[in-house]
Amino acid sequence: MTKAELVTSIAEKTGLTKKDSEKALAAFVDTVTETLAKGDSIQLVGFGTFEVRERAAREGINPRTKEKIEIARCLDRMRADAIEIAPVENERTDTLFVRTASALVKNTTLSIGVGYTEEGVELARTALEKAKKARYRVEVPVSPIQMEFVFHKKPKAALEAIAALVSKCRSYGSDIEFVAVDATRAEAEFLREAIKCAIESGATRVCVCDSAAALLPEDFASFVSALRADVSGLSEIPLGVQASGELGMAESSCVAAFRAGADYVRASVTDKKEPSVEVLSHIIGQKGDEIGVSSNLNTPELTRLAKQIRRIAGGGAHDDGRADRDEAQPEFTMTKNDTVSEVARAVERLGYDLSAEDLSKVYEEFSHTAEKKNITSRELDAIVASVAMQCPPTYVLCSYVTNSGNVIKASATVELERDGKKLQGVSVGDGPIDAAFMAIEQVVGHHYELDDFQIQAVTEGHEAMGQALVKLRSDGKLYSGSGISTDIITASVRAYLNALNKIVYEENDT
Repeated sequence: MTKAELVTSIAEKTGLTKKDSEKALAAFVDTVTETLAKGDSIQLVGFGTFEVRERAAREGINPRTKEKIEIARCLDRMRADAIEIAPVENERTDTLFVRTASALVKNTTLSIGVGYTEEGVELARTALEKAKKARYRVEVPVSPIQMEFVFHKKPKAALEAIAALVSKCRSYGSDIEFVAVDATRAEAEFLREAIKCAIESGATRVCVCDSAAALLPEDFASFVSALRADVSGLSEIPLGVQASGELGMAESSCVAAFRAGADYVRASVTDKKEPSVEVLSHIIGQKGDEIGVSSNLNTPELTRLAKQIRRIAGGGAHDDGRADRDEAQPEFTMTKNDTVSEVARAVERLGYDLSAEDLSKVYEEFSHTAEKKNITSRELDAIVASVAMQCPPTYVLCSYVTNSGNVIKASATVELERDGKKLQGVSVGDGPIDAAFMAIEQVVGHHYELDDFQIQAVTEGHEAMGQALVKLRSDGKLYSGSGISTDIITASVRAYLNALNKIVYEENDT
């Protein structure tokens, strides 16, 4: 129940106006909060007890999950046809990742594996329920050795499982991909039966994999061509391929498959054992007309985004562990003499893609700061995070007061302004920053999950600047905020409000 719904219910049950009901509710909340801030508790017989308890720190999103979300965003900007996601293993974390990605990915299909059980299909369904473009992916080994030792099924049972899994997926969605794993080592007749079974059960696309690099490019082409000719129904749906890079011929095999009638390929930005997205994009750009293939990839941004993905994924290192300088975070120093064009190029090197308006804000702040000192790449990053991609503030910080010590519970009073009206929140927390955040939540009347909170030094010395980074979650979507100050509490409060204002602005805009 929302606050508005609660006010309406109170009005209906008491005969009060909604305005008076809202005042009564606010008075109740304020009284409870002030009492708790004093260290007292409130007991309502037959209802419950309000008291302050020690609680564990808020659980943020797993760092690896955050990395995967950023990779998904990059692939979406790259305009990849689909982003492949492994089957749900951890119902909580994996589902959280898919739901978060669903809110952020606008152009690309989210393709999630369903595993080998109908329970896996149900988990995939739950994870994909908010995806704009959803695809269920049924991956089944079809070679004798993998069916026995991976799938643990005989041919007849394998066909029954394929039919059941595809049918179950089709009951939940209209985009179903059947992936025949290790297809080039399968018995020819069984492979055809498996593909036919998948199509008849509702598969809308089929992908065959040369998982063990069993075929040379020309043989792979013949393999694809034969499937097109021999399997009824396959001529009416997209046929994809995946080639192994074990022998260094993955891209050549993909080109050969295209010539033989394949419609799409599975490729990777980071895995050297799979065809390279960058290499294939370059081939299609140069020879696309000749081989009859085109691509929707955002070619101008491809190289930069691919590097960013590898950096996020921890790639860009040599076998001996040395970092690849091209993939590392750039380090440089800029002065007041640098032009707006030079600043724009530096911002791009940091991985940002800014509008002209945001770039203007960055350059204005850069120029102001550069009059006093040279600007490092780290400081420029902080400037971008603080002034770019901002929105008109709904809540403006007027003042805050915190009180903490080693023998008292930290408390905070925060005063914000919205639409010319002063609003005050009082709360306690695990520390002054936590208390300030919860005081802001009290003013807003809504709790947003704190996914991430970081404090880092931007400059050194007595008057060192500190940057606070906050990430809040609303309806599965992450909103980041940044604040800079010589005082870490001030920087933290600014960062929290920065993220909060983005949420409010977007929700009001929609």
